[in-house]
Amino acid sequence: MNAFRFSGVLVLLIGVCGLLFAAGPSGKAPNFTLKTFDGKTIELDKMKGRVVVLNFWATWCGPCRKEIPGFMEVYEKYKSKGLEIVGVSLDRNGWNVVKPYIEKRQVNYPIVVGDFELADAYGGINAIPSTFIVDKKGNIARQHVGYLSKEELENKIKDLF
Repeated sequence: MNAFRFSGVLVLLIGVCGLLFAAGPSGKAPNFTLKTFDGKTIELDKMKGRVVVLNFWATWCGPCRKEIPGFMEVYEKYKSKGLEIVGVSLDRNGWNVVKPYIEKRQVNYPIVVGDFELADAYGGINAIPSTFIVDKKGNIARQHVGYLSKEELENKIKDLF
């Protein structure tokens, strides 16, 4: 998966990019259909009518690991209002590393393993974590590159319900 082109610059970018915004697509969020490790199909277009947080991450990424507990809390708090969070792992070793990681941490929202096609559809994911917030109509409402705290995530989704 050299498509993700991670380099030493990425490490610096991840460390300082908490306030940066992604330069990915706007308008309709690109659809995808991927499976969770237990075989459940996740299709973005079938989530219309809900607010969807699409978070590109990896098990080896420190800021990604740091934000997951806050995402879990926000998911628990807002899922009854129509929130969906989908974690898209960009780990090169796929489910071999992702499944044990999410099982150990008991991640409460769906996780899928992404690929070059999906990353490219979202403007090319050049730094992780990268988060896209999709409104109820299926449009990208907000984008964020870098660590996203629980409070920041809540502030970015509250007005979309």
